[in-house]
Amino acid sequence: MSTGCDELSFDVTHRVHETCLCLHLQQAARAVGRRFDAALRPLGLTNGQFSLMMSLNRPRAASIGDISALLAMDRTTLTANLKPLQRRGLVMVSVDDADKRSRRLMLTPAGRALLVAALPVWENEHAAIEDLLTDVDPDRLRADLRALC
Repeated sequence: MSTGCDELSFDVTHRVHETCLCLHLQQAARAVGRRFDAALRPLGLTNGQFSLMMSLNRPRAASIGDISALLAMDRTTLTANLKPLQRRGLVMVSVDDADKRSRRLMLTPAGRALLVAALPVWENEHAAIEDLLTDVDPDRLRADLRALC
């Protein structure tokens, strides 16, 4: 269905605003992100930093490619997001022994300790958000959102 410029009425704007999945997902993502940012602020973390650090909680150092794929983030953005965590001594970036062109990412002991402190904050905020979803099965919502990736 094509809409010419002369057919672009305010009613169309209203319809798009009311039905646009992209808009509603972006609004929800920003609102949820703000809640987690506020909850994690006393620990000096953003929700993005928490997610990034949690993705590094693994037995062996991860590659930048692995983490960028997991977080659906391009490598340049990931590298930029790592820098403040590196400066704070929370994340270590090292050269991959098998491929000197690649980098490996790992939590430092300080990063792991901060993540341990942040986990209960995340759990409490997560439970509060799930409680707001009175007419929604959170597991079904997660499955539906994963289907979009």
